[in-house]
Amino acid sequence: MEYKPQKPTSPAIEPRIIIHGGAGNITPSSMTPELYRQFCNTILTIVLKADSFMRTPRKCDKPTDAPIAPNLPTALEVATYAVTLLENHPLFNSGHGAVFTRDGINELEASVMVSRGHIKRGVGVMGLRRVKNPILLAKTMLEMGDADLQPRPRSIGQDGLDVPSAQGHCQLFGETAEKLADQYGLKMVDPSYFFTQKRWDEHVRALEREQQGRGMGTWSADEYLPQGTCGAVALDSQGVVCVATSTGGLTNKLTGRIGDTPSLGAGFWAEEWVERGDPTSRGTGLSIWDEEGPAVKLSGALSGLLADCLPSLSLYTPLVSTEQNRRSCDLMTTRSVAVSGTGNGDSFLRTAAVRTVAAIARYGVVSSAEALRRVTGPRGELQLSAGSRWGKTGEGEGGMIGIECVVVRDMDGNIVNVRSEILQDYNCGGMFRGWVDEEKKPRARVWRGDEDIPREYL
Repeated sequence: MEYKPQKPTSPAIEPRIIIHGGAGNITPSSMTPELYRQFCNTILTIVLKADSFMRTPRKCDKPTDAPIAPNLPTALEVATYAVTLLENHPLFNSGHGAVFTRDGINELEASVMVSRGHIKRGVGVMGLRRVKNPILLAKTMLEMGDADLQPRPRSIGQDGLDVPSAQGHCQLFGETAEKLADQYGLKMVDPSYFFTQKRWDEHVRALEREQQGRGMGTWSADEYLPQGTCGAVALDSQGVVCVATSTGGLTNKLTGRIGDTPSLGAGFWAEEWVERGDPTSRGTGLSIWDEEGPAVKLSGALSGLLADCLPSLSLYTPLVSTEQNRRSCDLMTTRSVAVSGTGNGDSFLRTAAVRTVAAIARYGVVSSAEALRRVTGPRGELQLSAGSRWGKTGEGEGGMIGIECVVVRDMDGNIVNVRSEILQDYNCGGMFRGWVDEEKKPRARVWRGDEDIPREYL
């Protein structure tokens, strides 16, 4: 039977948003109650502004008497809007408030990626010193992707660089990227715009500790030195998920160092794929591997004998009924996921961390929440990548946020089930994050839950 996808029927897809403001050695001892409340209040303010923007229809250019669906902002517009708010706030390590290199320079990075809708899908920019909002350069490069493939006349400026467009490139560095930003009409600033006294003091203290043999210039056991990023993930009413990420990089990084934030698959990723049936459903009767189906316990001897041949044989789920198989095979699922990482970028690079999450979800046929946990949760792949250096250098530390969207259709293309899930996990002291839950209530967290927060912080 022929599958007919993308038929616009109900139930509708509910737009969603989650943001983060960095992860690392964030503990109650590394921040005062006042600073904790400042972070939480700012995160709540930003996520509420982004949620309001996400749900506000655009004005129609032409009046019409016919009822039309709300023309809501796209996931790309929502995610990048949220990140511009983070870039403009000095609390966070991006834009105004970015960390310094060892040489006392701000070098910024940013990226965006969508699950579908643009040829390039993902874009990273890096080595920026004059672009006020790096995330807008990444966004514009993505949007200009179609036009950039068309031949253009040479455009050689006084600097000798020939930059007629971004062409088909997905990553650009330094002066070339900044010239492109200027051509796009984006706001350029003097490098002094990015300076904040707080970041400068962190920069100086860390280098002094390193010179005294009391630690590293990039990480401290006693102080939270930003090594993470700012980011947002959004889901729109069309089922597109977008990730937008921006950072100043690692505190006291080498000038010219490129981290995971602008590197496809390391610090950001968005992807969409189609699955037969609804393999990640939970007790809906739509999945081949229905959790409520019968199970057979194998004896220890038999389980041990076969353990080297087949995975997870301690609990074997036999084939489901013919009726369940028929119903499952009559369904097709479009699954989308977008994830933004934050933490020790070099560890994310070495493990291709965020793309690994999507690969586990897609090819391991597990939920994206479980895939994310396996990579960035406690004792996950990121932590294991640090080896014996865990807890001593900042290596392996980090967290991720994301959104998974699942749209299930029958063979006529009718939507029979829609669900989405906010994703978040980390393996270190804490992660600044905020989101709007399914009841439309704003949430902000630094640690795992209220039970972990000392009374004086509330």
